[in-house]
Amino acid sequence: MDSLTQIVLGASVGEAVLGKKIGNRAPLYGAIAGTIPDLDVLTGYFLDPVSAIEVHRGFSHSIIFCVLFAPVFGYLLSFFEAKASWKELSWLMFWGLFTHPLLDAFTTWGTQLFWPLDINLAFKSVFVIDPLYTLPFLFCLVVAMRKPKSSSSRRKWNYWGLGISSAYLVVGLFLKFVSYQAFEKALEEQEITYEEIQNRPAPFTTLLWSANVKTKDGFYLGDYSFFDTHPISFRFFPKNEDLAENVNDENDVQRLKKISEGWYTFSENEEGDLLFNDLRFGLLSFSPDENRFVFNYKLFYEGDDFLVEDFRKTPDDGKELIIQLFQRIQGN
Repeated sequence: MDSLTQIVLGASVGEAVLGKKIGNRAPLYGAIAGTIPDLDVLTGYFLDPVSAIEVHRGFSHSIIFCVLFAPVFGYLLSFFEAKASWKELSWLMFWGLFTHPLLDAFTTWGTQLFWPLDINLAFKSVFVIDPLYTLPFLFCLVVAMRKPKSSSSRRKWNYWGLGISSAYLVVGLFLKFVSYQAFEKALEEQEITYEEIQNRPAPFTTLLWSANVKTKDGFYLGDYSFFDTHPISFRFFPKNEDLAENVNDENDVQRLKKISEGWYTFSENEEGDLLFNDLRFGLLSFSPDENRFVFNYKLFYEGDDFLVEDFRKTPDDGKELIIQLFQRIQGN
């Protein structure tokens, strides 16, 4: 999830563990713990794009990391916090660290909670930024922190925040199931033979869902709003393995295929560049003629060196997506 959401979750967990004893310093420590796992993004400044993807949400998001480093961080905190023991602070840090990857597991990207096992846990039931999850949670936390630390209403407000946010995650799983059935029914009615379906929420909402449908020769992509009145339409994207004949044996290409878990296509842009498209996060907009994907990589040779370059998105891309998103939520 986004940084603000993880800060709120970590702060609320810190409040639940030690708020009664040390007051507003507990959510502060919890917020710090909630941000630590995502510090792995700093490796992106020192690694190539493919390695940075592999590292993100890896070791720092694992149970092993939480168990090993919670006592270390708890010990460091004990130098500044005299009203709580090392064990209490370590327990707070553990829950602040552990709930971070636990929440990430509900997102499309997922997390390697069981690192070093090669298991990416991804329920794909909530977008990485979802105001309906974060804002009620934040409101309850702020109200709780304004209460005296010994107040029972302080704990009630904090538990309300934890309860509402957790309930929203459960609702997301239910809506994922309902939308999956809608995609399944549409494919059957349109007589599309497929091997696998993966569905995920659209940005900022659980009212609109997108699906990737794997077939023998490529992928169908479609979206479904709970306010739709017309059948779901799908667009086909061929895998285009032939475009990558000259680079297919490159190690970075094989790594990208593994990262994408087989949900990828090759394509060429208007400049003739070869692109690797990771389909798991969908297209860059809801325009019917959109061919750009949220995550795509330029593959090219520079002399004898094979390089992978991440295509950066522009603010205009984000504005266009938001406008089309709210139009699409209203139904087709």
